[in-house]
Amino acid sequence: SHVHIRLMVSRGLKPTPYQDPGTTLGIPTIVILPEHKKASTGPTTKGISLFTVHVRRGAPDVQDPMWNSHSKLNCISACIQAKKAGADEGLMLDPNGFVATCNSVNFFAVRGGELWAPTRKYQMHGITRQRTLDLARKAGIPTRELDFTLTEVYSADECFVTGTFAGQIPVVEVDGRIIGDGERGPIVAQLQKLYAEDVDQESAKGRRLEVFS
Repeated sequence: SHVHIRLMVSRGLKPTPYQDPGTTLGIPTIVILPEHKKASTGPTTKGISLFTVHVRRGAPDVQDPMWNSHSKLNCISACIQAKKAGADEGLMLDPNGFVATCNSVNFFAVRGGELWAPTRKYQMHGITRQRTLDLARKAGIPTRELDFTLTEVYSADECFVTGTFAGQIPVVEVDGRIIGDGERGPIVAQLQKLYAEDVDQESAKGRRLEVFS
């Protein structure tokens, strides 16, 4: 209960800090880190604030944004800028100026009863992100994956972010602008409930062997 597992894999040890993978000694290094902590309930209801940073999500020919790699300099830079601006998380745009994702979580907006998610082109294909979309569709909430702008974020009825540890967290402010009425909205509240029930159902199944071909 309240354990968050992090898995990290690198090529292994090197005799010198050199980029060439051929200098790696031995086998890959695998780190499995269980974090025993309980998610804070405050942000779940009160929400968080975002700040749009100057750092963009890159194109796949620069660094594929779908990779969950240790090379997170752009996301760290985005995080630092957002924190300096007094926000909780950095909102990042894609190379074309559309909303892409946040520096450590995925972003959603709700407009006119529809759930909007940025396209997958410039962000991690998060498991919680996809599960949220699946639960929304199952619940009959219209969902769209599309390009949209900051202007559409500022005038959204609701916004929220998703992450492995956080689940669904309301966003009540973006760039100093209040989202909706500044409170957790009904769509994210519904999705939080559905997600919690889904996690409980999966956990109740217990451990099972998964075979991958």
